[in-house]
Amino acid sequence: MRRLGKLTLILAILTGAAAGIGAFTFRYGEGLSYFSTDPRACKNCHVMNDQYASWTHGPHHAVARCVDCHLPHEFIPKYLAKADNGYRHSKGFTFMDFHDPIMITPRNSRILQDNCLRCHGDFVHDIVRGSTTHEEAVSCVHCHRGVGHGVRF
Repeated sequence: MRRLGKLTLILAILTGAAAGIGAFTFRYGEGLSYFSTDPRACKNCHVMNDQYASWTHGPHHAVARCVDCHLPHEFIPKYLAKADNGYRHSKGFTFMDFHDPIMITPRNSRILQDNCLRCHGDFVHDIVRGSTTHEEAVSCVHCHRGVGHGVRF
């Protein structure tokens, strides 16, 4: 019985330490901000400061936030994408193995293209027909790379 008590105490200490470190890390990393739609959450990491600054001066600032372009609009796909991005960002910034400058993934590029067409599809449908299904399609950001944020060409 005494041995079981020591194991329980050790398990409780380890669980408490893990919970404490997790809570500290979540708070330090401003974890709650990622559940919002506030664009300032995207600049919690210094890698996004230039994108945030250029977005605040860009043409989409008045009509679109980061989530409007970079996440699906349906409830479940949106939170699946947030979870996937959150995992990759946390891993990348924890182990410092992210690409600098930051680059969009193929999956997120498809989400971005779908959202471009969601807003602008009515007047570009003839130009981009098949742009989300054809493997060699040219995406909107091929020509309009700096529209939302980033370097202007």
